[in-house]
Amino acid sequence: METLNSRKTGILFSKYLMTGVLNTLIHWGVFFLVYRVFSTSQATGNFVAFCVAVTFSFFANAKFTFKSNASLRRYLLFVLFMGALSILVGWGADTLGALPIITLVFFSGISLVLGFIYARYIVFRP
Repeated sequence: METLNSRKTGILFSKYLMTGVLNTLIHWGVFFLVYRVFSTSQATGNFVAFCVAVTFSFFANAKFTFKSNASLRRYLLFVLFMGALSILVGWGADTLGALPIITLVFFSGISLVLGFIYARYIVFRP
């Protein structure tokens, strides 16, 4: 039974990762556009990029990864958690004077792991 659950979680994580790659491309593109073109802070750039990418991520993961219904409640749960994480990482990067690429790499990694756990066990729990 435990092996079956581990295998299912591994498959779900693989799907989440594939969706995450596309989400990351969207996020990075919007981040650099907002940060460089509009000369915003990293916190603002990261948050705006998140808002654009999270909508794609939520609906793709609802349908493709978790085969679950997308609802307003689930969307808000996902967006609020991931948005807070986005702001926290952007704020930390601004405070530390981190390079934008470091901000993006760190946020991409931490949001992949924490986002999967949160989505799997809270937002899209069976």
